Amino acid sequence: MKKYPSRSLIARLLLPIGLSLALSAPAVQAAEKTLHAVMSSSLRVLDPIATTAQITRNHGYMIYDTLIGMDEHQTPKPQMADWTVSPDGLTYTFTLRDGLLWHDGKPVTATDCVASLKRWARYDVGGQLMMKYTASIVATNEKTITLTLDKPFGYVLQLLAKPSSVAAFMMPERVANTPDGKMITDYTGSGPYKFVASEFDPGNRVVYEKFQQYVPRKEPASGTAGGKVVKVDRVEWINMPDRMTAINALTSGDIDFIEQLPIDLLPMIEANPELKFGVLSKLGSMTGGRMNFLYPPFNNPDIRRAAMLAMNQKDVLDALVGNPKYFKQCASVFGCGTALETEAGGESLLNGGNIAEAKALLKKAGYDGTPVVIMQPTDVPSQAPQPVVAAQALRNVGFKVDLQPMDWQTLVSRRANPNPPSQGGWNLFFTYWNAETIWNPVVNPMLDGGGQKGAWFGWPTDPEMNALKVEFATAPDAAKQKDIAVAIQKRAMEQVSYIPLGQFYDVAVWSNHISHLMTGPSTVFWNVEKSD
Repeated sequence: MKKYPSRSLIARLLLPIGLSLALSAPAVQAAEKTLHAVMSSSLRVLDPIATTAQITRNHGYMIYDTLIGMDEHQTPKPQMADWTVSPDGLTYTFTLRDGLLWHDGKPVTATDCVASLKRWARYDVGGQLMMKYTASIVATNEKTITLTLDKPFGYVLQLLAKPSSVAAFMMPERVANTPDGKMITDYTGSGPYKFVASEFDPGNRVVYEKFQQYVPRKEPASGTAGGKVVKVDRVEWINMPDRMTAINALTSGDIDFIEQLPIDLLPMIEANPELKFGVLSKLGSMTGGRMNFLYPPFNNPDIRRAAMLAMNQKDVLDALVGNPKYFKQCASVFGCGTALETEAGGESLLNGGNIAEAKALLKKAGYDGTPVVIMQPTDVPSQAPQPVVAAQALRNVGFKVDLQPMDWQTLVSRRANPNPPSQGGWNLFFTYWNAETIWNPVVNPMLDGGGQKGAWFGWPTDPEMNALKVEFATAPDAAKQKDIAVAIQKRAMEQVSYIPLGQFYDVAVWSNHISHLMTGPSTVFWNVEKSD
């Protein structure tokens, strides 16, 4: 296996499958260590605050940092800042640590962080809820941020530390002041890597370089907390939708890491002593379907329920994963294995669906044959099978289905379109979430009932759900929160906020020259070593 794969080799590998590579980029010096990774999907959207796409979140962790991290035990820990909380629980004071610099060499200030927190809170479902309890967020000096609540809200630290979409990434004030609805165009961060804009080939190749002036914390790395020590010079993400091509590249030494391996290809990896594999996200991910509540047919709750009753989790998981060692049926909107796990109201999903009841509901609702436009991403193995299985399940109970193939990044852009399906919109798409993204009502994007003014794509209007979320956030103890979580689960199943279709565990594979990979919901490349 080669020590440092050349760009010419990667170029020859990629060009046959129609992917471009910037062959004119400067030659890599012999002493430079570059880690080449094939991620779960290509990267086109670069603003990690304006999208919940996990590839963009992973990009965010490469170049940005957060005030607070979350360790592997789900405990908030200092990252860019330490903090104190007043005895009454209403005032949080964050103090930036020494040595923080933006990639342009300017110091990180409290004013930058205040602007970043405010922008994050306008986009993130949990941040929106937090701001309803917030009197002010101000910079009291160059290194101090003071967040003052006007009434108790116990999730401040958990929200600022949450490791999944949308993470509270810090940006320079000029970037954080980007008008709402517009993507950032300046990618200056303060994280352990710098984004190399001149070598970015959207959808094909992303390049990061070690930020030489980054000062990591002294604590051991754990989750997104602790010392983010960079031990390679460059990281390059190379898009290879065909996983057999990626495995061949891994075997030849042209690629070092594959984030998601189709389970049916695992025997090839097990037979190769030069490769290692494992599950890096221990809680796994929940796959599910999200409907558009704005337009027929899914603006009718009976028709939404009919669609859910048509689904069979086992069929979806068999097609998506195949090997039951790496999946389990789960009907909890909070994911299974989490503190709030409950499957109340989701029994049909676990028991193969209920075709007769689904047909009866369609008849009761007066379904008129309006086509269900399903977006089907064809280039991401963890996203492609669900729409196909679901489309057939819907046809089996009487739905007319229009399955529209596209790549994942096109879907990410199109799902934000609130127009009718006939005008570029959609009725249904499928995605997946790390369990850490959905594990309680405060952070779960799909449980927001704010309609077009605040809800995630699909835009449900559900005041009762939002009232339950407020009850949860202000509950006096964990036992009461658990009771409210059950009520939220039942409401989500009744309204079909989304359709949980089971939990699965991605298997990553890497060269035996790679070591010390971090575990957690986000794939990150600090602490990782590449040996000779």
